[in-house]
Amino acid sequence: MTKLIDSTAIIHDGAKLHPSVKVGAYSIIHSNVTIGEGTVVGEHCVIDGLTTIGKNNVFYRFCSIGGNPQDKKYSGEQTSLEIGDCNTIREFVTINTGTAQDVGTTRLGDDNWIMAYVHIAHDCQIGSHTILANSVQLAGHIHIDDWAIVGGSSAAHQYIHIGAHSMTGGMSAIRQDIPPYILGAGQPYRPAGINSEGLKRRGFTPEQIHAIKDAYKIIYMRKLSTADAAEEIVRYQQDHPDTASVLDPFVSFFETASRGVSRG
Repeated sequence: MTKLIDSTAIIHDGAKLHPSVKVGAYSIIHSNVTIGEGTVVGEHCVIDGLTTIGKNNVFYRFCSIGGNPQDKKYSGEQTSLEIGDCNTIREFVTINTGTAQDVGTTRLGDDNWIMAYVHIAHDCQIGSHTILANSVQLAGHIHIDDWAIVGGSSAAHQYIHIGAHSMTGGMSAIRQDIPPYILGAGQPYRPAGINSEGLKRRGFTPEQIHAIKDAYKIIYMRKLSTADAAEEIVRYQQDHPDTASVLDPFVSFFETASRGVSRG
């Protein structure tokens, strides 16, 4: 029978590991950590803080998960980290707990692909099915919605919101919010169209993609204010009821945008 926890690993009293969890050599699991069924923790990982991890996640070697937030305002408050199911977290990834100045919890959803050297700072809220390529650096309080892709070595300013199904090219400097469905890159980031290929792969119909392209033109080619663009999209929805729902993410995004929308 294969031994699931290496003899050199340290599991602190109070840690709650499902019997099926595997822990590699020299890894350390601290006392307030809960890990669900089927999760694999590679060699030389450290998991601490008030951290809850779901099922069937894989942490590659040298991850640092649940460390204190890198925020000078942090003074020892009990904050937390929540990680869902079926995430792949590659080498040297760091994910911090939250802060009392925000919701107090950093969250990572399900089925995310987090590549090597990614940093996810305090209070980030990451959805599901996202891809963060190598060395993506997320400051605190960032929200990333489902199916978003962020290219390697990109960096995002704190409080940024990156919309669902968007795709950001590598080495981008993200200083303002990126709406859903948008394709772009640059230093600073600039929009360059919609993520058509990604939408096709996820089952969006040609009619839905056409509606998204029309919304893109409203936002980026008519030089409207954010509020006016949102109103114009609502009018477009009224005129095109068959594809109206696919534009709802645009409307809700504009209602909550906190740092202004990236326009290039």
